[in-house]
Amino acid sequence: MPELSDIPGRVILVGAGKMGGAMLEGWLGLGLDPAKAAVIDPGPPPEVLALLERHSIPLNPLNGGPPAVLLLAVKPQVATDVLARVAPLAGPDTLIVSVMAGRTLGFLEAAFAPGTAVVRSIPNTPAAIGRGITVAVPNAAVSEGQLGLADSLLRATGGVEWVDDEALIDVATAVSGSGPAYVFLLAEELAKAGAAAGLPADMADRLARATVAGAGELMLRSGIDPATLRQNVTSPKGTTAAALAVLMDEERGFGPLLVEAVAAAASRSRELAG
Repeated sequence: MPELSDIPGRVILVGAGKMGGAMLEGWLGLGLDPAKAAVIDPGPPPEVLALLERHSIPLNPLNGGPPAVLLLAVKPQVATDVLARVAPLAGPDTLIVSVMAGRTLGFLEAAFAPGTAVVRSIPNTPAAIGRGITVAVPNAAVSEGQLGLADSLLRATGGVEWVDDEALIDVATAVSGSGPAYVFLLAEELAKAGAAAGLPADMADRLARATVAGAGELMLRSGIDPATLRQNVTSPKGTTAAALAVLMDEERGFGPLLVEAVAAAASRSRELAG
């Protein structure tokens, strides 16, 4: 994969909110020359403005040739208006990378000249701390070099998984895009359950947060599959086994609920994409 320090042209970030700002900070940390970066945003948050000033990165530039990459990180609700304004910036060799939810390759391709290289991706909120996971799909115009470039840019905020079938983006949205909310709900409900069982509410909250965060870190660092990790902490007829008998019930347990939840989220993603 190409190094960000080797990018042949400019990278223009369109939208510098939480996700866009996190990506820009990641790019700079991985060696992107600030002179090759620019941001288009009518009102970046103060922390992004400070980042731009610190690195002398231009805001809303009106000149310069077509960029190597135009990365779209705006809310999908304003995508039509924003794309109409930034599309003239793209040249025949510009790569379009979108991190907008629900905006398909077809939608993106329609905003640019025929044959434009486009990558659609779905990151998740842990990208803000460099621990995200992004799923991405290229259109047929994306070259091998552009694929590597997109991978390097997206990898600045965490891991990247590539798919060939755009339909899988909806499922990825339901699993990893929405997934952090499921984990936060687990911590939230675990704390409530602890308080209901007699723990002070503030202690239950601390225990739940630390347990979810620590278990996630153990899973990440160990490389052991989740099923084995679960089995490793489950003694026969012990306390964990008693709890898991409820959570793993084949009809009303955690598994069937997650299958239903992911299916609902994927269905909604398809509806929003039109």
